[in-house]
This record gives sequence, structure tokens and C-alpha cells, in this order.
Amino acid sequence: MSTLQRIMFFLLSLSLPMSAQTHISAAQSLSELHDQVKVSGITSRRFTQLQLAGWIAPAIDAGTVRTEHVGSSAEGRPITLYTYGTGSVRVLLWSQMHGDEPTATMAMADMMALFRSHPDHPAVRLIRDRLTVLMIPMLNPDGAERFTRRTAQRIDMNRDALRLESPEARTLKSVRDQFAPEFGFNLHDQDPRYTVGFTRRMTGIALLAPPVDESRTDNEVRKRAKHVAAGIAVTLHELIPGAIAKWDDAFEPRAFGDNIQRWGTSTVLIESGGWPGDKEKMHLRKMNFVALVEALRLIADGSWSTTPLDAYESLPFNMKLGCDILITNAQIRPSLAAPPARVDVAVNVDETSENGEPTTVKATIIDVGDLSLFTGYEVIDAKGAEVDSLLVKVDKVLTPEQLKSLIPRK
Repeated sequence: MSTLQRIMFFLLSLSLPMSAQTHISAAQSLSELHDQVKVSGITSRRFTQLQLAGWIAPAIDAGTVRTEHVGSSAEGRPITLYTYGTGSVRVLLWSQMHGDEPTATMAMADMMALFRSHPDHPAVRLIRDRLTVLMIPMLNPDGAERFTRRTAQRIDMNRDALRLESPEARTLKSVRDQFAPEFGFNLHDQDPRYTVGFTRRMTGIALLAPPVDESRTDNEVRKRAKHVAAGIAVTLHELIPGAIAKWDDAFEPRAFGDNIQRWGTSTVLIESGGWPGDKEKMHLRKMNFVALVEALRLIADGSWSTTPLDAYESLPFNMKLGCDILITNAQIRPSLAAPPARVDVAVNVDETSENGEPTTVKATIIDVGDLSLFTGYEVIDAKGAEVDSLLVKVDKVLTPEQLKSLIPRK
């Protein structure tokens, strides 16, 4: 294991304590239920469409969910719609329109396992009887195959809601138009380094009821979405208090969430962020499961409408104030003509991938200076120690040896 890999392993093995609870809440009950029903074969956030189909197959074979071929990707891979329930209220969930954003896809496979294995669970019965749940867990199978954001045509399909140039975008639009769902869930993964406002807490889950126009008008469609998002926020607060944020609500006229809201489906965006010690997103997979099952229950029994909107409106916005490694109180002297300066140094460690496998790991300095508003998955106090000034440059890519030398010895 290289020096950089050891640093990454240490960084990703950190964890924060969960708040102690004195009673079993609905959120805790669903969390415990997830431990029982989750698909045991899912251990990594990198998987193919074929693997996903295998994990969902038991629910199909049992007759729990119905399947329909609704389209094909640019490279001809099938796009499948899975349907559960026979109720009058239709709900559409779609995930992995970006191929490298699979957290909710895993949660949907777990939900289908729940529907199959616990048909008499009160929430499952309620959802089955009152809702028709339409699920597209992998909308961009070509991108998923490569673990890349864009489609095989190099299109970001979440900016293709108007032109509908990609077959994947046309498929989503067609399904929405055919079924005219009352509610929708637009499921994504965001950069794991976003923070909950200025709290110095990494965002675990970010929510948004997308706007329908540039003025951010609150029509009835968007208000319904806000109520549902508020219900999710209340539920997740039991499990990840202080780790829930709100996504930027600026109107994006090309985006699917904004347009599907505008087309009449009350839509909630759920963005899975980061969690210490959760590189493979297993904890956030569980949080998605809890959020989605509870949201479906709220819709099924109508109680979404009584959730106070303040639970959503008061959420802090996402802020880009996180990094992987934050070195504080370091001293640099880049020039003999200038006096030394006390600075903080923010470093991100990234993977690039090819054909679904990571190929390169690199560390990059993203900022230098007063980073007192920042936080990191690993925070190191240099206590005034001098660091190599030749290395401390914004956008500087560090070798494993350089990164090791930059971190002051304890």
C-alpha cells in the first residue's frame, strides 16, 4: 500500500458518533429494518447494469414488482421501469442519470427487497394499496458501465430536458408524460465535500424542491414538493442531525428536476453527499432507503400535507467549504523578500476511473490562506510549523511523497 493510499485509508476510516436516542423513532425503525432486508451482495458503489438486474431479480421472480422496457441507451443497453403497487397515486423515482451517482440506485434495490420480503409490514401495505410506485434505478446504464457522469454521447442528460438529444432523456420525458405522476424523486450524488452552511459539518443529504421559474414561484406543485422534503428532513434529523442541507434553488431551465416540477409533478431532489468512513456510500445508501420509504408512506397516507414547511425552509444551503485534508496553522515563506505567513492549506484526494475501475489517485491543493470557515475529513493542526513553501500553491498536484512531506509530523 502506497503512502497516499495509507493516508486515504486513514482519512476514510474516520467516523463521527451518532446521537444517542432514548426511544425508537420511525426513522430508527426503518434503519433497523434496512439492516434486515438490504441486498447483501451490494458492497461497492461501482457496479454494472447486469449486477443490478441480478439484485432485483428476486423481487421480479416473486411477482412483487412488474417490469417494462421503456427505452434504450445510446449504446443499446435497456432502460427498465420497475412498478410496485396498484394505488391511484402515482410516484416516479429515477436514479443514476449520472452514471457515477449510484447511492439511491442501491437504496431502490433495497426497497424492492423490502417489498418482497415484508409484504405485511404496515408501511409496505400502505404503499402497495394506495400508490403506484414507478422506479427507473439506472437511467444512464452506459455511464454506469464506465462509472462516469455523462452518457456515451458525452451529454450531461440533466441538462438535456429541453433539447432531448439523448435517448436517455427522451425515455425519462416519455415515462413522465405517459404516467403523469403526482410526485417525483430526482436522485443524485453530490460532491462529498459540501458543508451544511457555515456549520463545518459535511453534508450527508441535501434536499431541494426545484423552482419552476427564475422567480422561484411557489405554486401548488412546488409547495407539495416542499412539504414532502420537509417530511424527509424531519425523518433524517433523527439519524444524521446537523448533516442535512438544502441544494441551491436557482432555476436551471435545462434541468430535469426544474422542468418536471414545471410540468406538474411535485418533485424532490435528493443529493447524497459524504459521510466519514463511508467511501462506498453504504451509510448514505441506508439514509436514502429510510428517506424514500418514509416519503412514500407520507404520500400514501396523506400526512405529507401537515408537515411544517419550516423543517425544509430552515435548512442551511450547501456550501463548498469542505476538503479531504485540512492543514491549519502552518507557516510558509515563499519569498525571502517577504515575511513568513500563517496559512491553512486545503487538499483534495481524487480518483479518476476508466471502464469502471479507478486508475489514478492524485492529491491537489485547492486553497491556501485563511480557511477558518473550512472543515476536512482529516484536520491537522500544524501548530505553527513551517511547511515546504514550494509545494503550497493553489492547483498544485502532489505526489504521494510530497503529500507526506507536507503533513507536519506529530
